[in-house]
Amino acid sequence: MINGIMDIKDQINKENLPSHVAVIMDGNGRWAKAKGKNRIFGHKSGVKSVREVTEAAAELGIKYLTLYAFSTENWNRPREEINALMTLLVSSLSSETKTLMTNNIRLLVIGDVESLPSVVLKKLNTVIHKTSVNTGMSLILALSYSSRWEIVNAAKKLAKDVQEGKVLTKDIDNDIFSEYLTTSGIPDPDILIRTSGEFRISNFLLWQIAYSELYFTNILWPDFRKDEFFKAIFEFQNRERRFGKTSEQIKA
Repeated sequence: MINGIMDIKDQINKENLPSHVAVIMDGNGRWAKAKGKNRIFGHKSGVKSVREVTEAAAELGIKYLTLYAFSTENWNRPREEINALMTLLVSSLSSETKTLMTNNIRLLVIGDVESLPSVVLKKLNTVIHKTSVNTGMSLILALSYSSRWEIVNAAKKLAKDVQEGKVLTKDIDNDIFSEYLTTSGIPDPDILIRTSGEFRISNFLLWQIAYSELYFTNILWPDFRKDEFFKAIFEFQNRERRFGKTSEQIKA
């Protein structure tokens, strides 16, 4: 396994890395069910994959890694599972803070964070503040997040500023609108990875992934480790990104 990891990692061109990688971490429940366990067991097992993928991204020198940790739709899950996820989030933040500091990683969060339980919000703010001095990779957790919520929220804020005369309607363009999103100041993802074999975006970064490369894998999240992450980055580097242009224009 180690040799496999090193082989694929060594083939990655460090001069052509994605600046921002986004990940939809899917499959914890199915992974647990296949082992005769409950869904919470799957979520706990998925924490190791979070650690490994974060380490892998930092090792390569990727600047931004966004993980879809909890969507607004996830609030509709059974209360027992939600409570377990919130408890797991707090314990993980506590146990991983030292690792974030050691690896010079700063933590950021996007989403409707005010809807999170106060104990979770307090821990998040503590870790965000502590890691704010770090200058390496930015690890962004999408919590209580949905892209439609984000876009509507941005539109409301922009409309308010237009009404107050802070922004002129004629000046509104993609760049100005992007400033009102929760990802303001963060580059759009170059690649979006989704695990578990599902082929959908699930209301994640809809505005930001307009020209992102999409990478789908059948691997369930608890089994998605460093070697699988390196495979995704290697495939990304072997794709031609045209942004609406022709192949001939890109090559020229």
